[in-house]
Amino acid sequence: MKASLGSWIGWIGIVLAVVGFFYYPLWFGGAAVVLGLLGLTFPQKFLAWSSIVLGAIAFFLPMLQ
Repeated sequence: MKASLGSWIGWIGIVLAVVGFFYYPLWFGGAAVVLGLLGLTFPQKFLAWSSIVLGAIAFFLPMLQ
């Protein structure tokens, strides 16, 4: 059950990060980073780090434009 919950948190974080590229990047990117940080407590580290990286990119990308 713990591995399944970590997988869900990671995938939801990745989906939020991808949505953040198109709509409200500060909100969705920030939420993806928070979910990624939460996901680091579970065994699926790759999903968590992917969520953190994509969320950070979505968060900071509008500031570069």
